[in-house]
Amino acid sequence: MTDEAPTTSSGAPATNRAAAVERTPTVERAPAVDGLPMVDVPVTDEALLADDVPTTVGPADRQRLDDLLDDIYRGQERISQSEIHRRAVTAELPAELLTRISAIPQGEYAMDEVADLLGGSAG
Repeated sequence: MTDEAPTTSSGAPATNRAAAVERTPTVERAPAVDGLPMVDVPVTDEALLADDVPTTVGPADRQRLDDLLDDIYRGQERISQSEIHRRAVTAELPAELLTRISAIPQGEYAMDEVADLLGGSAG
């Protein structure tokens, strides 16, 4: 019997390899679409919860969003997410805002709730 530490096939100590495996982020594997493989994307809690993600929505786009919400909610107290999305597509809002609207869970929302979720201001 020897006093040598166990090693992997590459010769590295087994404990270092185990530590490296523990640091590897979780990866979601998406199925192939139309015969094309999907790219593996690391998923981390930080990415899902980041509120400080850089944004390309400028003041002019925020004003367009505010104007759209004013128009949609005229005479209405609550509007469904799907109606907001439909009207935003028709108004040709930027892709980033459309993505944010799509990410809102299905349901009905008051104007101030939607403005908070999308980064606009309730009128």
